[in-house]
Amino acid sequence: MKLLIIDDERSIRNTLKEILEFEGHTVDVAEDGAVGLEMAGQKKYDAIFCDIKMPNMDGVEFLEKFAGAGHEEPVIMISGHGTIDAAVECIKKGAYDFIQKPLDLNRILITLKNATEKSDLVKEKNMLKKKVKGVPEMVGESPSIMKVKEMIDRVAPTDARVLITGANGTGKELVAKWLHEKSGRSGMPYVEVNCAAIPSELIESELFGHEKGAFTSAIKQHKGKFEQADGGTLFLDEIGDMSLAAQAKVLRVLQERKLSRVGSDKDIEVDVRVIAATNKDLKKEIEKGTFREDLYHRLSVIVIRVPSLSERIDDIPLLVDYFIATICEEAGKPLRGIDKEAVDALKEKPWTGNIRELRNVVERLLILSGDRITLNDVNLYV
Repeated sequence: MKLLIIDDERSIRNTLKEILEFEGHTVDVAEDGAVGLEMAGQKKYDAIFCDIKMPNMDGVEFLEKFAGAGHEEPVIMISGHGTIDAAVECIKKGAYDFIQKPLDLNRILITLKNATEKSDLVKEKNMLKKKVKGVPEMVGESPSIMKVKEMIDRVAPTDARVLITGANGTGKELVAKWLHEKSGRSGMPYVEVNCAAIPSELIESELFGHEKGAFTSAIKQHKGKFEQADGGTLFLDEIGDMSLAAQAKVLRVLQERKLSRVGSDKDIEVDVRVIAATNKDLKKEIEKGTFREDLYHRLSVIVIRVPSLSERIDDIPLLVDYFIATICEEAGKPLRGIDKEAVDALKEKPWTGNIRELRNVVERLLILSGDRITLNDVNLYV
C-alpha cells in the first residue's frame, strides 16, 4: 500500500516510516499539513497518518481542506496531546480514527488494516453507483455498427467466450458491457481488467488473488478478479499485452474452471464468462511467440470486430448530438446546439483516435465555443 505520514517531529516520521516499510508498504513523509496536502493532491494514497499539532497547517485544518477537495482516502490522526474533545472533533471532520502517542505498533497495524478495508468498501460503493447509472447507449445506424449490435443480441444470451477486436478508442469496452447487460448474468458482477495497465509481475496476483504472506507486500488475503467476477463476467481488456506465464494460468481456468491463489495450492472453483479485447493482431502475436495459440482458440469462440470511426462516418452527426447532450447533462449546463456546417467539417476530419477522440473534441468545443458551436469554432479548435 502507498501511505503518507504527516508529522512535524522528524523522529516520529522516521520511526513510523521504518515500521510501515518493514511491513511492506511504500511510505512518503511530510513535515506539516500544507506540504502533506500538496502531496496528497499529486499522488493517490491508500491511507494517511496525520499529527494534530503542527506549524503552518495543523491536522484539523488539513482534514478540512483534504475533505473539501473531495478526497475519500482514510486519514488516521495521531497526537501526543490527545483528549476526547480533540478526537471527537477530528472524527466529525472526517478522520477515520485517532491514535495517541506514544504510538503502539499493534494499534497502528490494526487501525491501518481496518481503515484500508473501509476504503475498499468505499471504492466498491462508487463502482456500484456507476453501475446503477446504466450502460451508455451504443449510438449509430451505419451498417457496420448495426452488424455489431446484431451480433451482441445473438451472442449475449449464451455463455460463449467472445474476443472483441478493433483499434483503440472504437468502443470495445462498451461492446463488452452490452454483452454482459443482455446476458443471463447481468445481475451478477461485471469486472474489468486492463492487462496493459498492470505490471507483469503483479498480473497473476491481480487475476487470481494471493494469500497473506505470499510475497513481501501481501499483508492480507486478496481475492483476484476471477473470484470477484464469480457468477458474472470478466472483461480482459488488451489481452494481447498479458505475459505468457499469466496466459498459461488463464488457459487453465478456462479449461478446468478452477484457480489457485498465489501462495496457495488449494483449488477454488469459479463460474465466470470471459470476454477479451485487443487492438493487436493476435495471429501475428502467435507467430512471434508472444501469445499462446491454444488460449487464442479458447477465447475466440465468437469474434466481434468493432469498426473504426472512418468506417462509419455517417454516424458522426448522431454521435456529436449524443456527446453534446451527455456532456452538458454531466456538467449541469443547458443543452447547446451545433451548426450543420460544423458537423460536416467534423465528418471530414481523420479520426485516428476514433470515438474517444471525437468525444474529447466535442467536449473541447463546448468549453471553448460560444452559445452555439460553429464552423469557425471547428476550424479554430480541431
